Amino acid sequence: MENYVHLNVDDGTEMEAYISIPADAVGRTSPGLIVLQEAFGVNHHIRDVADRFAAQGFVVIAPELFHRSAPPYFEGSYNDFPSIMPHFHALSVEGQTADLKAAYHWLRHNDLVNPANIFSIGYCLGGRVSFLANATLPLAAGVSYYGGSIKPLAEKAATVNGPHLFFWGGLDKHIGQDQVDAVIGAMDEAGKDYINVKISYADHAFACDERPSYNEKATKEAWALTLAFLRNNMS
Repeated sequence: MENYVHLNVDDGTEMEAYISIPADAVGRTSPGLIVLQEAFGVNHHIRDVADRFAAQGFVVIAPELFHRSAPPYFEGSYNDFPSIMPHFHALSVEGQTADLKAAYHWLRHNDLVNPANIFSIGYCLGGRVSFLANATLPLAAGVSYYGGSIKPLAEKAATVNGPHLFFWGGLDKHIGQDQVDAVIGAMDEAGKDYINVKISYADHAFACDERPSYNEKATKEAWALTLAFLRNNMS
């Protein structure tokens, strides 16, 4: 399909990834960004997010994290979460790490990308994976929007490479305060740089304009801070 690349993963699997390139990209000067999906696949929303970042000058890749259990270009329905669960449960830290390395390798060796300025950002499931990315790849920085089930990864704070920006919704009933406290406490203990943002009036998935929980004001504020954070961490 157009705007997709085919990646070989170290564990012997193969993965499709959506890419978005700035219209004015110039060799070795553009920052690179790994955009990590929600639990619903690299769907229209995630592709739109990728395109928005490309419009801001980033060379973007969004890997299909469900590729071991779902067909290429899989998109789940927001109204049918049970059908997503088999793919969600098929994920492993080892598999996600391999997928992240493949996406990073594509950016690192892209003639348009400055290898010193590669970042990750993720939403919900992807927020958790973005934290894993910052802990396993030599990223300049990472961003996690409402990263679900992140507590088990808190121990990886010790290996986080770049500063990390966290967003949480104060109305989010899906992510308990224990999850937030675990990862932020681990970042403090490890002496890592981070920004922790709790938007009191926002719910889970507040930045997805295709879901009922979308909050336009919170999204605009988070978007502005996200761009400032990424740009402030470019070399």
